Amino acid sequence: MRERGESLLELVVAVALMGVAVVAVMSGLTTTVLMSDVQRKQATVGVVVRDYAEALQQYVAAGHYVACGSSYSVPDFVAPQGFSAKVVAGSVQYWSIGLTWLPLCLLDNGLQRVRVLATSADGRASEYVYVVLRRPCGVEDPPCG
Repeated sequence: MRERGESLLELVVAVALMGVAVVAVMSGLTTTVLMSDVQRKQATVGVVVRDYAEALQQYVAAGHYVACGSSYSVPDFVAPQGFSAKVVAGSVQYWSIGLTWLPLCLLDNGLQRVRVLATSADGRASEYVYVVLRRPCGVEDPPCG
């Protein structure tokens, strides 16, 4: 009586198919982990850019408005490790009454728009927002116009 078993060819084909299946599963897991990291960084950078924008508005409201200023920074703002936030250089625009935002300061009417950018250290995530800064008006100040 002859016993039937698997031939060498059948075993090689089975091992090859298992290898392809394992590689496909591992590739899927690697992609999932990578996308999870990117999503976490995108969510964090969104929080950082909004926190910096709010800190900038509070800083300017506390008396640090610069008429015809060319740039701003918030000295006490600390971004989470691996992230940074800043006002984009050259992004300050000035409101021209009845017109639009201008890149040149012809007359500072008390409104400026700046672009705030936050990025992750590895560059996988970045986000920006535009922030309108208003000159604070107090009782002792001349009328805001």
